[in-house]
Parts: sequence; C-alpha cells; structure tokens
Amino acid sequence: MNAIELSGVNKSFGRVEALRDLTLDVRAGELTALLGPNGAGKTTAISLMLGLARPTSGTVRVLGGDPLAGRVRSHVGSMPQESAIPQALTVRETVGLFARLYPRPLSVDAALDLADLRDVAGRRAGALSGGQARRLAFALAVVGDPQLLFLDEPTTGMDAASRAAFWHAAEGLREEGRTILLTTHYLEEAERTADRVVVMNAGAVLADGTPEGLRARVATGRVRFTSDLVLAELRALPGVEAAEVSGGGHADLRTREPEALVRALVGSGVAFTGLEVTRASLEDAFLSLTARPQGVRA
Repeated sequence: MNAIELSGVNKSFGRVEALRDLTLDVRAGELTALLGPNGAGKTTAISLMLGLARPTSGTVRVLGGDPLAGRVRSHVGSMPQESAIPQALTVRETVGLFARLYPRPLSVDAALDLADLRDVAGRRAGALSGGQARRLAFALAVVGDPQLLFLDEPTTGMDAASRAAFWHAAEGLREEGRTILLTTHYLEEAERTADRVVVMNAGAVLADGTPEGLRARVATGRVRFTSDLVLAELRALPGVEAAEVSGGGHADLRTREPEALVRALVGSGVAFTGLEVTRASLEDAFLSLTARPQGVRA
C-alpha cells in the first residue's frame, strides 16, 4: 500500500517549471528520505502532498484521497522548517491548543515526552532556544497521532543530545507502522535511518533506492596506505578506478571492490603501512548524482 502517490505531476510558477512529470510513490510504514540540492523541487512536491498547493497537471493522492480532504488532513502531521508558534503561550498550552484540532490526538504529556520537552513544559514558547523550538515543532507534528508524518530539516539547530533523542522518537514511530517522509541536509542521518532514498534535481527524480543500493551504484570506496609503489604500479592493482600518490608514498586509491584490492595488495608481498579502507557514503552518491547534467536519470 502506498501512503503517497504522485503521477505525472507538473507544477509551474509563471515561466518557472518547478516539477516536471514527477511520478513518485511513498510506501506505507517506511521512512523515505527525499534529497536534493536547493531548488530541486522538494519543497514544491511536499507542498502538493500537504495540499498547500495544487499541481498544474497530474494527480496527487495522500492516504488514498485528496490531500485537502478532512479525513486525510486529520491523519497527517507536518514539521516544517519554520513554524509560526504562538510566542506568549507556554509549551504545554501550545501543544494542548494543537491537540484540539484533531479528532483523536495523543495526550499532551505523551507528545511532550516524545519531543523530550517535559522539563520545559511551563516555559513560554518565545523563551525557548533554537533546538527546543524545533522539538516543540516536532511535538506539534505528532500530537495528532498521525499515520503520515512530514519532517522537513527536522534536526536543524539541535545539539547532539537532542538529535539523538529526536531520532530515537522518530524510529519508534516508524516501528509502530507510521509513514515518515524526511528531507535533510544531514545526509549521514538519512543514511542511518532511511529505508529508502529518493534523489531529486530540477523537478524530477534522479535516483530511487536503499542507501546501500545508491552507494553501490554510483560511488566507490577508498583505500589508503603508504608504500614504495609508483603510480603505474598502483593503477595496475585489480579494481583501481583512480589513483593518486602524494609525498612520502601516501597512496589514495578509488575502487568499487575494496576487499579484492586489499587482498591483491597483501598477496603481492609489497610492504605497506597505515592501511585505511572506507566505503562510499550516501553523501558521495548524492554528490555524484547531482553533479550529472540535469535531465540524466540513474
């Protein structure tokens, strides 16, 4: 079952084409990361999913219906990048106010606990730190007990402890079967938490798959060590796609098969020190994909 379905969606603002023939399904119960550089169309796509805008053409369905339908909106939570929170109300009052907008909300205390805000529940929203304000935005997104949750750059402004607590809560919601659509510039968070990654650019989908699948398809691993091998000998090792040598014999090799390269290096009997093997990250894959000419899809 799909929680979100976009089919042949186009969205234009005057002469600016923000989305072009976008087709995208978000499966129920998964955490999907929607990634892309600034101007890729992510914000426009999410606006359509939330019913804040209408497509120029194509169809958008959320939880099986129109995003503007009351029965759909009552099961959707959203944590936008910027939230217009009443500054004079306390944290508890704010969460309680938003809870009244939903037919079957969580208790205020449950939402405060999910957002790790119980200790500042009596503080006015206008007196919160940046990270606390983001946690309050999360509490407001979950207090309606949503089936579908949008998280737009959720951990911006949070310190390390708050980020860890936030992801513990978000992963708990996913384990309960809720669908989460995430956008973030912290690609290590997407790599660690997402079941699926969709990369957009220029209003279209460039790639769609698991974090592991994207890393394997478009990026390479890196093997570093120090030895007396010259550049030609390094390039002759199996699976080497690129090689560099700096002063002191420091070799930096790119390969899609780091294990095979290390085995060949050990088997050659060449003396080396300082071996370091790193696999390609989601960030490597993202940069490789978005560096391609626009319109080229993986």
